[in-house]
Amino acid sequence: MSKHHYDHIRGNDKFHELVAQKSKLSWSLIALMMLVYYSFILVIAFFPEWLGTPLSSNSTLTWGMPVGIGIILFTFIITGIYVHRANNLYDMLMQKVIDASHEHVNDMQSDKKESSS
Repeated sequence: MSKHHYDHIRGNDKFHELVAQKSKLSWSLIALMMLVYYSFILVIAFFPEWLGTPLSSNSTLTWGMPVGIGIILFTFIITGIYVHRANNLYDMLMQKVIDASHEHVNDMQSDKKESSS
């Protein structure tokens, strides 16, 4: 792509909308992830005995295992949310921005050819 493409993309309102949407989702997911991880760290720091407590009176499995698995699953889920959103919305919006850029640059080149003839 040429400099004209990049200039047109930078000035495209749809591109700015796309960047804003991606940023909003990314920061929201980061905040959620940090909330989960820091909550886990706080539990480890202030209530470590709770994570070592068995799930039931005759269980050898402690609360630490399902909490740890839950954090890992949560990570997979929010990654899936981002990937789904990126593949189904952001890629489509970006393609529209690129197509508009190609049309704009092609129109510019057509205008130059017509004016030079």
